[in-house]
Amino acid sequence: MTGLIEEIRKYVIERSEAYRETSEDHYDFWNEHIRYVYQEALSLAKEYGADETVVALGALLHDIALIEKTGSRKDHHLNGKILSNEILDRFHCPGDLKNRVLGCVLNHRSSKNAQNIEELCVCDADCLAHLDNIPMLFNAAFNRDGVSLNEVRTWMRDSFEHDYNDLSERTKEAFRDRYNTIKRIVLGDGQEDG
Repeated sequence: MTGLIEEIRKYVIERSEAYRETSEDHYDFWNEHIRYVYQEALSLAKEYGADETVVALGALLHDIALIEKTGSRKDHHLNGKILSNEILDRFHCPGDLKNRVLGCVLNHRSSKNAQNIEELCVCDADCLAHLDNIPMLFNAAFNRDGVSLNEVRTWMRDSFEHDYNDLSERTKEAFRDRYNTIKRIVLGDGQEDG
């Protein structure tokens, strides 16, 4: 299945580049988010004994509706499942594999929605990717949500807490120290007044 993963990876990179070139915000989905999700998801799949092919494809396609500008952000998991179905058919993905990947795309928004370990890996990786690439969160705060510089600390704290709380308990425990370090460095949490 490595050939299929590579074909889908190339497709997502191409579509991300098209988005970057034609959108108002020129956001680079591949370099700013998807590749982080992909790397974290594969790492979790190895650690948790999940099917790496399902996880890889789910991670690559989880935000395809945003990349393709299909529907609203709040429904991108629903539209992403529809688009992913079409894409996987185009690349001749076998039915059982396709259905499992579609579950990853549909349920990537919260670990509480995960129906199996592969979906959990993609969901947790999506949250972890936000902690891996903090400048991407600043970009979202300023450009997408119009947050002023004075409101950034609160916006970032809320974003961090939301993502951390969406992690599965197992991943949350494994990444607790990293999370606390990020909060300390980025937000100044736990810093003594000097």
